[in-house]
Amino acid sequence: MTRDKLRIIFMGTPDFAVNTLKSLVDNNYNVVGVITAPDKPAGRGRKLNESAVKKYATSQGLKVLQPTNLKNETFIQELKALNANLQIVVAFRMLPEVVWNMPKYGTFNLHASLLPDYRGAAPIHWAIINGETKTGVTTFFIDEKIDTGAIILQKEIEVSNDETVGSLHDRLMIVGSELVLETVDLIQKDKVQTTIQPKTEVSKTAYKLNKENCKIDWSLDTDTIYDKIRGLNPFPAAWCYLINNDDELNVKIFEVEKDKTDHNFESGKLLVSKDELKVTTRDGYIIIKEIKLPGKRKMDSKSLLNGYNFDKNAKML
Repeated sequence: MTRDKLRIIFMGTPDFAVNTLKSLVDNNYNVVGVITAPDKPAGRGRKLNESAVKKYATSQGLKVLQPTNLKNETFIQELKALNANLQIVVAFRMLPEVVWNMPKYGTFNLHASLLPDYRGAAPIHWAIINGETKTGVTTFFIDEKIDTGAIILQKEIEVSNDETVGSLHDRLMIVGSELVLETVDLIQKDKVQTTIQPKTEVSKTAYKLNKENCKIDWSLDTDTIYDKIRGLNPFPAAWCYLINNDDELNVKIFEVEKDKTDHNFESGKLLVSKDELKVTTRDGYIIIKEIKLPGKRKMDSKSLLNGYNFDKNAKML
């Protein structure tokens, strides 16, 4: 098979997927169609917002389909009409078998973890939240379950102890696009050798993020709290309640440092000085560098301390 005989459909939606699509285009692969999420209303004016993938695909003159139902017969016929023989999925939704089983050379997915660990919706977040020192990316052929298909290639990278989900996302986005190109090269040369994932239950899971599992529990140890905050920075952000006098405010916490020093305070107590804001934990302190109060912009703690008064009994819950 030669490269010009590959007819690729790309499926993806967020920024993470754009780098891979751009790499395919820049390397002259024949992308015959792009499938992405429908435009969604956003902002106060509820103006329709296009996905990052759609914006890039449109700028390159690529054909774009935006189905609301992946089993819709009209969409299926449009997909067949593109006559693709390979489909590549990056940060999209679960596909029905009629879609992933359509192309001759299969449908493969790029996942931002070292499968089988961290199957699911938020692998980059949970790798940091759980304090992993390494993670990576995996390409695998899609099957009927979520992130369980035969592995094609993997690439491992180290995770630093001050990494945030934002910085790790950007690094994995680049490494992932490179792995996709390697995978496509193997497919076009008919040199793919896959590894079947174990069927046993995997203990490390990338659960979907929600308000409950993004809340900080200040009774835990310093390392666990520190990892959770950086694993949610900048999005969607770890949060907790600030109790200050009669106010109970829902605050988001971003950049932090940790200090594992013994103390005799109860967990969650706010210690405020002229230029430092820190919260007690079971075995130390979390020093807050960036915080967001409701209705306010994100700000550094020094700016907050210049214009906000804390009661001596203020605490975080």
